[in-house]
Amino acid sequence: MDLLVLLNHFINFAAPAAWLALLLPWLARLLIRKRSPGFSLLKQGTIIFMAGLLVLLLGLTLLGQDGKMVTYLTLVITAATSQRFMLKGWRG
Repeated sequence: MDLLVLLNHFINFAAPAAWLALLLPWLARLLIRKRSPGFSLLKQGTIIFMAGLLVLLLGLTLLGQDGKMVTYLTLVITAATSQRFMLKGWRG
């Protein structure tokens, strides 16, 4: 496997985490106007991307195959939970 094929595989592997990291902070600011964000959009996206990539890697390691629905469900739950904790005043 040459470098371009390996890069293509990694981009396709990380794409779900990247889409959540791009869309979730923006949608949270758009839909939840009462609470001010605790972090900038870039920091929120980076945290969500790193957490999502970790979930995808753990899913690949533990299940032995990429693309299992349990992994994607865990990815969405992890991204939403981390976004929730990044909002100021999340306790009430």
